[in-house]
Amino acid sequence: MRHRVAFASGLGAALLVAGLVSSALRAEAVVDPARERTGGDTTVFADGRNAFSFPAANLTDAERTRFAVGNSFFRRNWVEAPASTQARDGLGPHFIARSCGGCHVQDGRGEPPREAKGGHAAPVALLLRLSVPGTDAHGAPQPDPTYGDQLNNDAITGVAAEGKVSIRWTTICGKFADGTPYTLREPHYAITAPAYGPLAPNLMISPRIAPQLAGVGLLEAIPDAEIERNARDQAATGGAIRGTPNRVWDAFAAATTIGRFGWKANAGSLAHQTGAAFVGDIGITSARFPQEPCMPAQLDCLKAPRGNGGNGVEIDDATFASIVFYQATLAPPARRAVRERAVIEGQKLFTMAGCATCHRPTYVTGAGKQATMTSPALDGQTIHPYTDLLLHDMGPALADGRPDFLADGRQWKTPPLWGIGLIPSVNGHFRLLHDGRAYGVLEAILWHGGEAEASKERVLRMTRAQRHALVRFVESL
Repeated sequence: MRHRVAFASGLGAALLVAGLVSSALRAEAVVDPARERTGGDTTVFADGRNAFSFPAANLTDAERTRFAVGNSFFRRNWVEAPASTQARDGLGPHFIARSCGGCHVQDGRGEPPREAKGGHAAPVALLLRLSVPGTDAHGAPQPDPTYGDQLNNDAITGVAAEGKVSIRWTTICGKFADGTPYTLREPHYAITAPAYGPLAPNLMISPRIAPQLAGVGLLEAIPDAEIERNARDQAATGGAIRGTPNRVWDAFAAATTIGRFGWKANAGSLAHQTGAAFVGDIGITSARFPQEPCMPAQLDCLKAPRGNGGNGVEIDDATFASIVFYQATLAPPARRAVRERAVIEGQKLFTMAGCATCHRPTYVTGAGKQATMTSPALDGQTIHPYTDLLLHDMGPALADGRPDFLADGRQWKTPPLWGIGLIPSVNGHFRLLHDGRAYGVLEAILWHGGEAEASKERVLRMTRAQRHALVRFVESL
């Protein structure tokens, strides 16, 4: 028996249906030869606009209540201080979004801003990381001395937004081996109207789009040993593909750990990623990230009022933990069309092209990094995220030229592919890669280079029917 959800409305419907799914999964056999249950027992059979927003199917009733609490805080807007409700004031002084859900709409993937008159854009789900050569005490990139580690293009009353983003596009034309033409569009980024003086002459800029969140708790539960095994296995083949783990400072472990979140794997835990996003993207301080990111030259930012009456941090530990728990227990949706002939053929082509080397299909999870912010229901699950969580040289076309801990300017983390085919239903677009430059799966493949150059060349030699099958398989994940 299988319960498929389409366009469920509201969290109550999500929780009700997820409960039905949980019962159904316990009743079914555990054999899953088609890797249909992407998250093991956590999987939900869902599609439509809410496909990324359901709780893990095997949560307890108490955990579903906590999930609902975290969801409410994840989606709510923060407001400027001072406010009558101190539990949700403290927005800014600089920010790019007013809530977590402002970037991760429907827990899904962001897109670049639509082209604007004059080339200027007001990004919300796309941020620009900033740094200058060098590293801090923990090995993180050295922030720009005037603008910090990211550009915030919005600000509260009385504070200047740091600047505007300008995106210029150029067209790249090519052909498949069978003569079929294709075009790619390459973005070029610039910062204009800087509010606090000139940008550093050696400034490095890296665009990052907000990824979808379903399954992130399961990614955190992949044992470190499996990520290290991926690197060893790839190195042992002697081929071009030689991924390496990033090693990053984690504020919650108070130690250097293997990175697994962010486009360059620059965060080692979901808690660290969340705390950094709160303070960087919304301007909300927390226990491990207690300082507003106001740089010395930003006097208006330094003088701006703080939330929570100016007493301590702006989000308490319990609320923060519930938001992390919510993200950790978002269920990956099951695959679709697994018995379709094109999908089955596409899976073979995916392996033949070498894609499965980096996009490793299957793991068995262990425990999460922060026991109080995740669920034991995620432990011991056979999952199929299609990633090795390693850094790879993706060639000059995708290079941002900006190091991030051990990642160099040409390296990116292999993104998981589960849920990729549902992005159009959830978010109304199909923009892929780290900055959303690719329109759909095939364009994303055509941007591959470096270690993935040989795989791209195999795809270029495929027939139209084979390309269709390959895309159908990836979109079924």
